[in-house]
Amino acid sequence: MHRSGKTADGELQLFINFASVIKAIEQGTDKITTIDMKKILTILIAAIMPLAAWADDGMWLPSLIRERIADMQAKGFKLSAEDIYSVNEASLKDAVVLFGRGCTGELISAEGLLITNHHCGYGQIQRHSSVEHDYLRDGFWAMKRSEELPCPGLSVSFLDRMEDVTEVVLRGYEKSMSEEQRDSVVRANSKAVIADAVRAGEGLRASVEALYYGNQYYLFVYREYSDVRLVGAPPSSIGKFGGDTDNWMWPRHTGDFSMFRVYADKDNKPAGYSEENVPYQPKRFFKVSVAGVKEGDFTFIYGFPGSTKEYISSASVNYISEISDPARIDIRTQRLAIQKKYMSQSQKVRIQYSSKNASVANAWKKWQGEVKGIRKNHVIATKQAYEQRFEDWAKGSEYEGITAKIASLEAEAQPYNFARDIYTETAYALELSSMASKIVGDLKSRGVDGVNYAAYYKDYCVDIDKECFVAEMNAFKAYVPEELQPEYFRTELARCGSVEAWAEEMFSSSAFVSEESAKILTEAAEAAKDPAYIFYRSMYNWYADVIRPEIRRRSLEIDLANRAYMRGQMAFEKERDFFPDANLTLRVAYGHVCGYSPADGTYYRPVSTLKGVMEKDNPEIFDYNIPQVLRDIYAKGGFEDTPVCFLANNHTTGGNSGSPVINADGNLIGLNFDRVWEGTMSDIVFDPEICRNISLDIRYALFIIKELGHADHLIDEMVLVK
Repeated sequence: MHRSGKTADGELQLFINFASVIKAIEQGTDKITTIDMKKILTILIAAIMPLAAWADDGMWLPSLIRERIADMQAKGFKLSAEDIYSVNEASLKDAVVLFGRGCTGELISAEGLLITNHHCGYGQIQRHSSVEHDYLRDGFWAMKRSEELPCPGLSVSFLDRMEDVTEVVLRGYEKSMSEEQRDSVVRANSKAVIADAVRAGEGLRASVEALYYGNQYYLFVYREYSDVRLVGAPPSSIGKFGGDTDNWMWPRHTGDFSMFRVYADKDNKPAGYSEENVPYQPKRFFKVSVAGVKEGDFTFIYGFPGSTKEYISSASVNYISEISDPARIDIRTQRLAIQKKYMSQSQKVRIQYSSKNASVANAWKKWQGEVKGIRKNHVIATKQAYEQRFEDWAKGSEYEGITAKIASLEAEAQPYNFARDIYTETAYALELSSMASKIVGDLKSRGVDGVNYAAYYKDYCVDIDKECFVAEMNAFKAYVPEELQPEYFRTELARCGSVEAWAEEMFSSSAFVSEESAKILTEAAEAAKDPAYIFYRSMYNWYADVIRPEIRRRSLEIDLANRAYMRGQMAFEKERDFFPDANLTLRVAYGHVCGYSPADGTYYRPVSTLKGVMEKDNPEIFDYNIPQVLRDIYAKGGFEDTPVCFLANNHTTGGNSGSPVINADGNLIGLNFDRVWEGTMSDIVFDPEICRNISLDIRYALFIIKELGHADHLIDEMVLVK
């Protein structure tokens, strides 16, 4: 069940083209030209080429990398499978961490020094920032250990081991069981497996994750360190250079990195923050290559990709690209415009909403590229053709009719899935009601003295939230069919007459609009009568009681069908390698440095330089206003060719942010931080022609640390190799 490799989509497109030509021949048409015959020859030649020659896609489990190591070595890799992943010996996996709960980071010194993306550390940088100490604007560099800033709530997790536990997790399951009964068996067995794995304590945590839609289960055991401190970060004008304008785009010139240090107790074990803690001593850390990259160089990425859907049906893809994504893009467009209007008027609001705005904008722009890529690459039609081939093969087998069944189930679930998607983008995203719910919860569990009001209101702007309420609830009204709308929503809307009037009433009468008035509500029962809390609870209850059960009921059936379809695909294409979809577990992806051609007559080279930063520099545009010190350094001359970013065709997704990009010798050459816009559909289908990951060249990070940060002591910690 662990085989993986090239998706068959490229082959399928050839099949479609070839089939259309063959059909013309069978019909005796005289419209086949010499060009058509050349296409036939090209298709035939391509169709019989080894699949491995097509692309370097795939997200491989490190514990099974022995199955890929020969291919990696044939493409230039110089180390062994044991160097990548070992349980008993120090290996590269021991230098890679899950940073927080959604990024990757890597250790680059023997003293726990960690580097990740600026956007991964952005929330921590923002929390330490104020008008007096604006680290977002000015950057931050700790010149000695005592200046490193604690980051409460931030942790990093090292993978200790992974293990196939399918047999144990499915113990007691019988085919006659319903999907709900199977679910219960899996949960109970997984709980026992996890309890046994973390019995020793010492910062251990574990999870059991389903692979291949539940055809296989793996145990992942982590050691988690919670004393993590901010060490350094460039100004946002470097770390976020290009902002939303350049996000997902190439050429890119973003110095997307930040630095932290992991601390441990005197025995090098996980411990909560303490002044007595010492820098963590890793089993392994990355040496830093200063040799540079060029087109064709071997690369591989070690990280925690978040989520992909490589094997979903055409019906699922249609829902994503034609229904859900367009609606969510529309709603976020309005939300972003409101935030940016107020951010442009106030430094305080800009600091408050920088992280929030970046988070909203990231997916917003990604979805646009995803829709464009799916449509341009005819992904739905390609998957439909594959499903037809699959059904022709499946006749008379247990898999016959499975694709039609999935399509039918997806159609039944669609109204409820769409209502959920709209709810999460509108009512659930509103800050006032969310804060009301959390504060009421705090009052219930800890009393008034247990509520940290300052934390809730530090980054809140009531004017932004009020305008967002109007935009988002009007969107809810427009997108969710009236028969599915909650009674509370319809009643309040009818009573007030409009969403605008409803907003005026709620924001003028709720005590939760400010820290001062919220503190007046000292009892949970009293606070629960506030209109903002009533809004949250009423809308959430509708989702929890009406929408979610319908989704859950259909999801069980869809999961069962997808599990069978996954098994069927593996039986249908026995020679194809199948990699498990990403699920925020440690993976290896490999490829090489390469440019791409997004359109006819256009070719993007794979390396950007400081010259490009200066060409974009514009003090009048926030996203392109670099620090004056960088202009001064550049003016001295000799820095035009300083590398900034590079492209490769490693298969990545969200969660791979901050992942180490490693060369053939196992040394760090860059930090992955993005994908090109034209290839963001790679979560669904990987097109080797245009899917590229974007990485920060580690030499640019060194340049910024030295020339702008004057933090040479950090470079002195690293092992630099040529």
